[in-house]
Amino acid sequence: MSTDKLNWIELEKKYFMLVFKRTPVVLARGRGMYVWDIDGKKYLDFVAGLAVNSLGHCHPVITGALNAQSKKLIQTSNLYYSMPQLKLAELLVNNSCLDHVFIGNSGAEANEGAIKLARRYGKLKLDGAYEIITTYDSFHGRTLATTAATGQNVFQEPYIPLPTGFINVAYNDIEAIKKAVGKTTCAVMLEPIQAEGGVNVPADNYLKEVRALCDEKGILLILDEVQTGIGRLGSLFGYQQYGVEPDIMTLAKGLGGGVPIGAFLANEKASVFVKGDHGSTFGGNPLVCNVAYEVLRYIIEQDLPGQVKRVGAHLQDGVKKLASRYSSITSVRGHGLLVAAGLNADISGDVAMKCLENGLLVNPVKPNALRFIPPLIATEKDVDKALSILEKVIKER
Repeated sequence: MSTDKLNWIELEKKYFMLVFKRTPVVLARGRGMYVWDIDGKKYLDFVAGLAVNSLGHCHPVITGALNAQSKKLIQTSNLYYSMPQLKLAELLVNNSCLDHVFIGNSGAEANEGAIKLARRYGKLKLDGAYEIITTYDSFHGRTLATTAATGQNVFQEPYIPLPTGFINVAYNDIEAIKKAVGKTTCAVMLEPIQAEGGVNVPADNYLKEVRALCDEKGILLILDEVQTGIGRLGSLFGYQQYGVEPDIMTLAKGLGGGVPIGAFLANEKASVFVKGDHGSTFGGNPLVCNVAYEVLRYIIEQDLPGQVKRVGAHLQDGVKKLASRYSSITSVRGHGLLVAAGLNADISGDVAMKCLENGLLVNPVKPNALRFIPPLIATEKDVDKALSILEKVIKER
């Protein structure tokens, strides 16, 4: 380990709140599908800032939009109209099934906004109903409300008592949701695929059944597309994979291609906010909105979801072939470029470290699962290189 690397790691220990379990590498720069550490070692990046860097690292669309907007206007607050914000809003609405949008700074904020909107709907339209049904192994953010919505004890336990109004039930189980719905229920909140929970894919009819139940009971369906949205699954939005339309949808991660932005959209029925009901100082600022507009426009015009569908199928086929040759890999699951390899033991951390040593970044999303979430620009050639490194690591175990 280089002296420079040790110095940066020691600096974190001295000054930073030690809440992250960091990989022992100090990254210094990136370009396209690759990053380099401070020692100049090159890595193929199949983590992409946790599914954020949709166009890879330092894509000219992003750097150009940042550079151009930084010379014009960076922050104004929402006291005034902003052209980049409204252009982005128009692009999002015109390419989705929803009618109105609010732009914030992160996925957690987007989910907070969706929760507030659903509760406001319940107060106005459902005799004060306020409870939201979510699922075990979900992940909706790190604020207190989104932690309560997240159905994982590891995140909830340190902060009990949590805000009330959330019921966690089994994922991919329509009967569990039916049993949980009551007079105080205002919404069901789901991820189309549970990304942080281990890339858990529901049955094909699950979301349709939930949609039908919400219609029957007159409650809202919220889809958390913070990770599954913006092309990640091989369609612009994840709901398109399952033939349903949400009342509210949240976005973040890939929307900005690396800049911090989040958004929630709602259909006409659910858009019950009035002036003063919600807000954000930095949300929707011209700088990030101009980048997100250009990123989203590029993804749509270049049909990156189509590329993701093709390359994602190649990735899954490749992992399946490895599973047929090596007992360490037991399964493959996912859609598009949100893919996990199930492992036969709690070895994902060790495998990820060995991949790192061989120049590949992958994510040990669960002790027994590796996640692949590369930039949407990944090609079959990139996948083949990643799989060759993974095979070398697995073979040597």
